[in-house]
Amino acid sequence: MSQKPSVLFVCVHNAGRSQMAAAFLTTLSRGAIEVRSAGSQPAEKVNPAAVEAMAEVGIDMSAEIPKVLTTEAVKSSDVVITMGCGDECPYFPGKRYEDWVLEDPAGKGVESVRPIRDEIKTRVEALIASLTPATA
Repeated sequence: MSQKPSVLFVCVHNAGRSQMAAAFLTTLSRGAIEVRSAGSQPAEKVNPAAVEAMAEVGIDMSAEIPKVLTTEAVKSSDVVITMGCGDECPYFPGKRYEDWVLEDPAGKGVESVRPIRDEIKTRVEALIASLTPATA
């Protein structure tokens, strides 16, 4: 029995991009992938515009809270996806790292967050395809 893959999404505040990515991956992978998110300098709360944008597509992020990035979270993840944390993310050989260049939704209204949300969904769908075997 193989262990399911684990993904860690990292951005500076863990309040927008990484939270939306984690919510999409949790929902779309239906439990096939272990999901974590964290920030190098976590905010006090998740971006309300990100929560609203995700609610529009049926995903409730209202109970999420930003979490601090730990070395342990990186060590225990197979894939680490950064979204603007740069050099603050620890590097461990043998892990798959990706840097997703996405606009920061901080301080933006829901109208501006929607295209970021949609881009994240597209990337998460490709990530799921790369991590899960095709079903016959």
